[in-house]
Amino acid sequence: MSQNRSARPPSASPPAPDRRRVDGIDAARALAVFGMFAVHLGVVSFGLLPEEQGWELHSLVRGNSSALFAFLAGLSLALMTGRTAPVEGVRLREAVVRVLARALLIGVLGLVLDSFAVPVAIILTYYAGYFVLALPLLRARAAPLWAAAGALALLGPVVSFALRLEFFPAGVRTGAVTSLTEFLLTGYYPAITFMVFVIAGMAVGRTDLTSTAVRVRLAVGGAVAAASGYLGSWVLLQPLGGLDRLTEAEHPFLEGRPLSSLDPGYAEDLRYATTDHAHSISGQVPTDSWWWLAVNTPHTGTTFEILEAVGQALVVLVVCVVLAERLPRVLYPLTSVGRMPLTVYTGHILVLAVVVALHPEGSASGSWYLEYFVVGSLVFASLWRWAVGRGPLETGLGAFADAAVDYAGVGRSDRPGPGPDGERGERGPGRDPEGPDPGTGTG
Repeated sequence: MSQNRSARPPSASPPAPDRRRVDGIDAARALAVFGMFAVHLGVVSFGLLPEEQGWELHSLVRGNSSALFAFLAGLSLALMTGRTAPVEGVRLREAVVRVLARALLIGVLGLVLDSFAVPVAIILTYYAGYFVLALPLLRARAAPLWAAAGALALLGPVVSFALRLEFFPAGVRTGAVTSLTEFLLTGYYPAITFMVFVIAGMAVGRTDLTSTAVRVRLAVGGAVAAASGYLGSWVLLQPLGGLDRLTEAEHPFLEGRPLSSLDPGYAEDLRYATTDHAHSISGQVPTDSWWWLAVNTPHTGTTFEILEAVGQALVVLVVCVVLAERLPRVLYPLTSVGRMPLTVYTGHILVLAVVVALHPEGSASGSWYLEYFVVGSLVFASLWRWAVGRGPLETGLGAFADAAVDYAGVGRSDRPGPGPDGERGERGPGRDPEGPDPGTGTG
C-alpha cells in the first residue's frame, strides 16, 4: 500500500466522478410529462390558449414529448451504469438485473393501464422493451453510442419501409402493443425509431453534463440537428417536388397525370390534404410512395423527424439544466414532477379512466382540463417530495429491483443509504443519484 502511494501521489489520482443529481434532467422530464398531457387531452382542454395557438402548441409537443421521454430514459440508463465511466464486472451484472427487473414491472404496469381502454396509446410496454434492447450497449462510451444512433437514424426508416412494404403491412391496432411486429415496426412507438432516441440519450449520459463546454456542444449540435431535419425535408418536398409526388400517389384518380396539369387552386387543396395526412400519422409512414421518407412531421419515424426530435431534446435538456442551477427554488415544483414521472403518468391515466367512465359519450377531456392536470401534478409532486421524498411508484420500483438483485445473487456492493434530499436508495451501482428509475421516463 505504501508503494502505491509513493508511485502515484494523491494529486495524480483521477477525481471522483461528480454524482450529484442534475435537477435540470428532472425539469426536462416534467416538460415531457406535460407535453404528454397536452397531446392526450387535446386542444379542447387548453383553457388559457385560443384555438389557433392551442393547435400550434399541440403540433409542437405531439411526437416530440414521447421522443423526449425515450431520450431521457436512455440518459438515465447511462447515468445509473457509471455516467462517464461505464461499470464493469459485478457492478454491471447488478445494473443489468436492476434494469431487467424494472422493465418487467413497467411492462406489466403498461398492460394493466392499457386494459382501462382510455383513448391513449400507453407507451410503458414499449419502454420495457427498449430497456432490454439497450442492455448490450451499457458498456459503450459516448462516441460509439452516437455512431449507433446516427446509423439507426439513417438506415432504420429505410429498413422499416422496405420490411413493411414486402412483409409486414400495418393492420388494425387493438391495443398499445399486441405483437412483436408492432413493437419493432408497426406500432405507435416502434423500436426501430425510438431506439435512436434511447441510444442518443445514453450517449449524452456518458458525457459530463456539469461541463460548460459539453453543454455548449450539445446545445449547438441540437440546434444544427433540428434545423437540418427541417431544411432537409423542406428541400425534398418543395423545390425537388416531393410533396407533388406524394399528392399524386395519395389520389389515384389522377391516373398518372401530374399535379401541375390541374387547376392551381384545386391542386393546392390536394397538397393541403396530403400535408394534413402527414400530420395525422401515428407511428410510421405509409408504404405507397418512397417519398414519404422525406416528411418530417411527428410520429412518422423518418430520418428528418428523428433529427428534429433529437435536436429539440438536446436543446430542451441544456436549457433545463442551466435554469435549474440558477433558479432551483422557482423550478422546485417542476423538478418534483420530474422525480416521480411514473407516478404522475400512471395517475393521469387513472384519472382519465374515471373521466371516461363518467362521460358515456366517451369524452376524455374538456375546457381547462390541461391546466387542472398540470397544476394538480405540480402540487401533488411538490408536497409528496417535501413530506416523503421519492414518488410512491418509484419507491416500489426500486424495492422490486433490490429484491431482484438479492434473488439473483449478484451481490450488492453498496447498500443504498440516504441520497440527495434525504431520499433513500439513491446510491451504489445501478442506483445513481440521477438515474434511480430508468423506466420512469414515460409518455
